[in-house]
Parts: sequence; structure tokens; C-alpha cells
Amino acid sequence: MLAASRRWRGDGLEIGLVPTMGALHAGHLSLIERARRENGILVVSVFVNPIQFGQGEDFERYPRDPARDADMLRRAGVDAIYRPTVDVMYPPGSSTRVHVGGVGDPLEGAARPGHFEGVATVVSKLFAAVEPDRAYFGQKDAQQVAVVKRLARDLDFPVEIRVCPTVREPDGLALSSRNAYLGTVERAAAVCLSSALRLAAAAYARGERRPEKLREMLCGLLDAEPLARAEYAEVVDPETFTPPGSLAVLAVRIGATRLIDNHDLSKEFPG
Repeated sequence: MLAASRRWRGDGLEIGLVPTMGALHAGHLSLIERARRENGILVVSVFVNPIQFGQGEDFERYPRDPARDADMLRRAGVDAIYRPTVDVMYPPGSSTRVHVGGVGDPLEGAARPGHFEGVATVVSKLFAAVEPDRAYFGQKDAQQVAVVKRLARDLDFPVEIRVCPTVREPDGLALSSRNAYLGTVERAAAVCLSSALRLAAAAYARGERRPEKLREMLCGLLDAEPLARAEYAEVVDPETFTPPGSLAVLAVRIGATRLIDNHDLSKEFPG
């Protein structure tokens, strides 16, 4: 991968990277389409990263369909698919981990200890292997985006982090590979996440700024759905991920499936 990237760079081509864990959907394709427009070379990595999954999480059953992914990527005009094995990424005896303090500690960082260390470590290795000019991430994983931005800044990676809007179903549900876990009834219930964000955005537009009132609205709507159990519902600063702020962030279990979503309340909710 690195040798190929350096050949392209030697030819004067700029390189875009879209990191994924596979199980591709329209949200990934939106990142790929933007990266294709903005770069001479487009690389998509496909790697289900074991060290960002905690004990008891869904690493073993995480959706995997490499043949379908490869077909989608070829049709999207990708120049290279980087699909390393676990042994390549983490050779025997590998023990180095990258910790991004501050922004990586609350919310997802607290709910999933070690998760962002896994993210920061694998992104560092992808940046080292691909040497991209630009890397593309989705706003749906807002705290991950903030962690990656801080990582690139603090470790002087010469890469621009481009953030693309969340892609949603017509009823508002954010696209996610984990949506595949939802049964019919659970899929209907999962709309409560976007409904809660829409409600809070409407209140914000009317002038509501009190974090406790906005949080109360989020929790009230989520609690009204019998299949939903909120792990957190907060309104935070989009850079520090601590209150106060305008970014509403949710982590909610719908049955056994854990979903996350977010929205900047200062903007109208789409749809």
C-alpha cells in the first residue's frame, strides 16, 4: 500500500482515503463520492478493527460481506482497496496504543473503555500506510471525528480531515452497518433517535438554550419508546464533547442493538 501511494505521489497525484469497516451502505458511498471528486487517487480501507471492540461487544458478528463490498467499490471508481489482515495491522507482540485524551474520554469513551484508543491506533496506522492528503469521515460518528481531528493535529499528520453529513433513511434513521441487526419491530422503534433530535432542534430554533431542558426533551421522547434504553443523551460542545454546547448526542439500545446519532441543534433537522 505504501509503495503504491508513493508511486502515485511521485506522479503528482493527490490521495484521498475513506476508512471503513466494510458492510458498505449509502453513507459510505457519500464519503466515497466526495473523495472521488476531490482527489486524483481514491483509496478505501476495509478492516474490522478488533481493538476498538470491547469485551462482550459485537466483533465476531459484525456484518462482513467482502465480495459485495469489493463490487460496490469497483463500481464507485475506487483506485485501490486496502484490506489488511489482523496480523498485518497488529503483528504478534504488538503493544503500542494511541490514546487521545480529553475529547476521547467522555460519552463514548466512558461507555466503551478502550474504544477510542482502538480507533486512534488503527487510524494512525492507516495514515502511515496510505499517506493520504485527505481522509473522509461521517458526521454520524461525531465524537470519533473529533478524536481523529485531534489525533491528526497533535501528531502532525499532514492530512486534511474532511467531515461529510450524516446520510439518513426517509424516516430519519441514520444509516449504519448495525441497522442490519434490527428486526421489523425494532427498526420501527429506532426512529425514536431521529425524532428526539428533531424535537430538540425545533426547541432550539424557538430559543431554548438550557442544556437541562434540551436533555429532558431528548430523554422524554426516548423513554416513551418501550424498546429503547438510552445510555446517554447530552448536549455538548462539538470540539470538547462536554457541556454546554449545541451538539445533541445520543447512544441508545433498541433491544440488543446499540445505535448512536447526533445533530447540531443550531441547524434545522433534515427532512
